[in-house]
Amino acid sequence: MGLTALKGKKLKKKTIRSKARTGLAGVPIEKGFDFVKNYFHLEVDKKDCISQVKTWVKKNHGPYAKYILSHPEYMFAMTHDAATAFWYNNDIHKQYGESADNEKAVQFWSSLMDKTILLIESGKEIYNKKKQEQKAKSNVISISPQMRLERKIRNTIMQELLELEDQWIEGEDTTINLYDRFKYHGLTNTAISHVKPQVEGWLLDYEDAYYKRCEQAVEGYSHVKKSSLKHRIEVCKSMLEDMERIKSASKATRTIKISKPKAADKQVSKMQYKKEDNDFKIVSIHPIQIIGKRRLYTFNTKHRELNMFYTDDPKGFQVSGSTLKRFDKEQSIKIRLRKPNDILPLVLNKTPIQLQKELSALKTKVQVPNGRINNDTILLRVLDK
Repeated sequence: MGLTALKGKKLKKKTIRSKARTGLAGVPIEKGFDFVKNYFHLEVDKKDCISQVKTWVKKNHGPYAKYILSHPEYMFAMTHDAATAFWYNNDIHKQYGESADNEKAVQFWSSLMDKTILLIESGKEIYNKKKQEQKAKSNVISISPQMRLERKIRNTIMQELLELEDQWIEGEDTTINLYDRFKYHGLTNTAISHVKPQVEGWLLDYEDAYYKRCEQAVEGYSHVKKSSLKHRIEVCKSMLEDMERIKSASKATRTIKISKPKAADKQVSKMQYKKEDNDFKIVSIHPIQIIGKRRLYTFNTKHRELNMFYTDDPKGFQVSGSTLKRFDKEQSIKIRLRKPNDILPLVLNKTPIQLQKELSALKTKVQVPNGRINNDTILLRVLDK
């Protein structure tokens, strides 16, 4: 074909498809506030969520923003907070005027404002600490045990909780064994005060949405199935129960200053007992605590038998090898537990009178214990009366 023929023929223009917008570039602001919230839940990265909330804090809190932003970044990662911040950071509320979308946005704005105001006082302490550290940069920096612990918590268990939340957001009904994760990272009850508020906050939000106690929570989690909300509530409750078990375990294994006569440690030197059981998540106290006490609770993990030993002897219990001595057989009992996980937390925390009421309600035959302690026996608790 010659040049003259080509000149007379129209050439088709190539059309290049535009790439689909994602992340912050693809927020469907034209569809309203509810769509924006759902989009942030599903499509916006955590880093972008945190950035939006930080920008909002700087715009709305003036000189106090630096205190609020001194907190760890995970505290600004809630997606409905980020959606609200985006709505106001980009002046979208001005486009919608007095619409229903803006009314919903105002409610979330008020909630975000209240939440961030509460962070000012605690943020001052964090901010001042950071300022002091900056002044001491020229000197050799030594990390305090508290800072080392906070760093370890932030890089281990808190990171795993954020990963769990990400999996929930992606629609997975995953779970976590907090008791095992604490053990894996070598964390004790000192880390609970950092972890518990996060879990309690989740539980409050999920229960508010599940039981429809809060309109904001219902709207914020409207995209989540009710079965998934129920699963998250159960996981949060399990984590809180695990933290209580960790507290009890830490108390049981706490280093004890021996104030008893030297004969006391000799009495228990050959005692055979089980130090820890991962299935029931319980830990034995040090056997030296038994000497001189008047009440002892033990649990046989193999036969699921709870023993309550009592003595009226003013000198308390004594031990010979692995056998408990001086206990009153008429007032001591042995019960086989059908549901140990329901009873063991009561044994660790209730008073003897409260526990007696709970045990009396069980339809289980009461037997007399023989006082022998073996490798299947967890030493749960001792009391002076």
